[in-house]
Amino acid sequence: MLETFAAAQWSELFTEPNQQRAVSQLEKGSILYFPDLPFTLAEDEKIFLTSEFSDPRSKNIGYNPAHNKLWGVRQLTDEQRNRLKTMLHRYSQHSQTLMRNLLPFYHTHLITGRTSFCPVQVSDRDSSYRKDDKRLHVDAFPSSPNQGNRIIRVFCNINPSKDRVWRVGEPFEKIAEHFAPSIKRPFPGSASLLDFLKITKTKRTLYDHYMLRMHDKMKEDEQYQKNCSQEEVRFPPASSWIVQTDHVSHAAMQGQHVLEQTFYLPVTAMQDSTLSPLRVLENILNKKLV
Repeated sequence: MLETFAAAQWSELFTEPNQQRAVSQLEKGSILYFPDLPFTLAEDEKIFLTSEFSDPRSKNIGYNPAHNKLWGVRQLTDEQRNRLKTMLHRYSQHSQTLMRNLLPFYHTHLITGRTSFCPVQVSDRDSSYRKDDKRLHVDAFPSSPNQGNRIIRVFCNINPSKDRVWRVGEPFEKIAEHFAPSIKRPFPGSASLLDFLKITKTKRTLYDHYMLRMHDKMKEDEQYQKNCSQEEVRFPPASSWIVQTDHVSHAAMQGQHVLEQTFYLPVTAMQDSTLSPLRVLENILNKKLV
């Protein structure tokens, strides 16, 4: 489940065998774990280790590194807003450096997504079951279809004293075999309508439809949440990890103050695309989904 790598800095240089090990294990559904890789905050950035600046209507504080745009915040002065942007931009740059050095096989194909900061204690957050990250799920987003691209995230626990606690569930193949055959096809023309009305940012493919319905079915199934094969994983302060969140069934149970950087990767850029959720679902359903 955890594939451990020695790294003490984000610019760490990895040997070719370790690079190959990282690609292979990531694609098989392992979590690449860096127990001694902290993201160090400047003294004037430690004021953000609180939930008071987080908009309660948002799950996370979000940052777009390409456009220097920040959202999901409240009660920030202009100076504090710029300071938080600087912190999140630095984390985005560090994550890109780590990905480039550890996974050069992917580097030219990676699409950098948003940076997120989760300053709220996850165990205290109330939400509908669809938005409840304390329930096991694989990532899929109603308004942001990824059309088969992989979702890779780089996390870092910047909490000075508390672990980030996850549950990690069964392999994706078992999830798909359990849920996918019972999912009905979307209504004809629904994807075009959602796109036309700007409800989705891009057109929803059959793949996005099945992934979103699996995400919802996993979260709403109480017996599945209790009885499926799962294991607790703890990420201590100053540790980091990389995971394909569209592949690895996960639930965040406890923890406050975690950073995450999202990347997207075309399936064609994988070392073994047969391991992707897209190809697994196509094999189970016996039809093209993108």
